[in-house]
Order: sequence, then C-alpha cells, then structure tokens
Amino acid sequence: MDVKVQVQKCLDQLSSEARELYIDSTVTEIDEAPSPLQFYRDFVAANKPVLIKNAIDHWPALKKWTPDYLREKIGDQEVTVAVTPNGYADAVTDGKFVMPEERMMKLSQFLDILDKPESDNGVFYVQKQNSNLTDEFVSVMDDVEPEIKWGSDAFGKAPDAVNFWMGDKRAVTSMHRDHYENLYCVVRGWKKFLLIPPTDLPSVPYELFPAAVFRENDKGQFTIVDDEKTGQVPWVAIDPLNPDYNKFPQYRNAKPIEVTVHAGQMLYLPSLWFHHVQQSHGCIAVNYWYDMEFDIKYNYYKCIESLVDIVK
Repeated sequence: MDVKVQVQKCLDQLSSEARELYIDSTVTEIDEAPSPLQFYRDFVAANKPVLIKNAIDHWPALKKWTPDYLREKIGDQEVTVAVTPNGYADAVTDGKFVMPEERMMKLSQFLDILDKPESDNGVFYVQKQNSNLTDEFVSVMDDVEPEIKWGSDAFGKAPDAVNFWMGDKRAVTSMHRDHYENLYCVVRGWKKFLLIPPTDLPSVPYELFPAAVFRENDKGQFTIVDDEKTGQVPWVAIDPLNPDYNKFPQYRNAKPIEVTVHAGQMLYLPSLWFHHVQQSHGCIAVNYWYDMEFDIKYNYYKCIESLVDIVK
C-alpha cells in the first residue's frame, strides 16, 4: 500500500476515534462557574469546549453597557475600528489573506454608524486584538473583571490580553485557530460559533496566502492592496457557510459543532480549535486570552500537521 494512503488512513482513524471517545456532537453546558479543579479536569485537560450559563451574572456591564451609557462614559474616546467592504476582516478574499482598513474614530461616531449602517460605506467592527479593553476601553474596565479568577487559577497564569468586541451583524470572523485558551463572554446580543476540533485538522484545508489590506479610495471604493512586508500568511482556505466541496472534498469529513452564546454566558474555547463566528447587530463581547501550554498535546498537534503535509 502507498505510504501516503497509509498515512491518510491513520489520520482518518484519528478523527473518527476522537469523536467516538471524547468529542461530543454538542457543546457541554453547565449552569454556573466551575471550580478551578473541575474546569481544569473536565475541560482544559480534555481540550473540550464548554458553555457556562451564569458565569458573569455579577458583572455591572450586563445592565450598564447600553449605547447611551457608552456614549456618555467614553463617547469622546478615540478607538480603533476595523472597516471592510464585506464584513470579513482577516479572511481570504480573491486568493489573498486580506486584513481590514483600521481607522481611529470617536466611539460616539462608531455608535452613530451602528445605529444607521447604511449611512457609511463599509462594515465597521471594533475588534482590535491587542488587549484593547485595558487600553482604549479602560474607562469601563470596572464594569467587568480584569481576569476570570477561576480560569486564571486553572491555567496558572493571568490573561495575556483582554479584548472588547462590538460591531455590525454583517461582521464575520472567518474560520481560524488560535494558540490561546479563550474565555469568551457575551455582554449584549449573541455570538454563533462553528467549532471544529484539532483532531479534524486533516479535513480542514489550510494554505499559505499573500497578505493584503483593504483600502477605501477617494471614490468610496474598496481596493485590495498587497502587504509585502507581512508576506505569506497561513489561513483556513474554506468558508464553512458556503464550502466548495469540489475544490476541497476532504472538508466533507469535518464535523463542525454549532453553539450560540447569549448575553450573560461564557464559552470556553480551547486552544487550537478552529472557529468561525457570526453575531447579532450591536453585539458586545469581552474575551480573555491565556497563553496555551506548549506541552505534549501541542507536540502531537505539530506531528499531525507534518503528516497532513505528507499526504497533500
């Protein structure tokens, strides 16, 4: 038997056995924040997502963070806003990995655009992933928590970044993976996640794309400008909402898991899980990124990546 065929057979078996042994067809739900021990034992060590329903009930932000409150509290604050023509920031467009145009504007101006999305060209999304809650949004930091204490205890560290997200319902996060343990909290509205476990890596088309950036010209038209400094970017090559099975037949073997996170709920998204995200209009979320452990699980994952490269 051809070596590539043998390797592919082993990879297929890995995915199927993972689903048989420990990956559920739905995301586990629990009704309250777990203890650090329970969280680590049942979910972190197992690399399994969990939806926690009442983890942030005590946050003042759940009641306070209305558009009117944000206008009054930080309306004059300059914030970083991602702008795209199609709602896809950091995504594959026309064979390139295209990043959003970033603009600085007062939060009140951003909220005006959210109120009347048709009033401006493009799709606007606050999504700066550099711990913007502790920087541009620090004035409302007291309405949430600087860390999730039981999460920090379980991970054995403080979060590396705490991010604020708010945007248009057309803003979509394309399928990707992160080297972070992610505690994702929805404050207003909802977020819909499509999740694919790392053991389905052989079924997820991952390629290198030349980097580029959206730019709006004087005529109000968006163009794609090459970003030679960034170079090549590895990214998922398929849109799970409209998969091209003719081009990527192996994706038929992937088994996405869907979960919707509503206001007041938290999703634990384990490191290296692929995820795609949609949202309600004006949704507000806060997430905590904790550096993953580069331990034997990561070692195994890199081995799978190498085997996938062999059978390509």
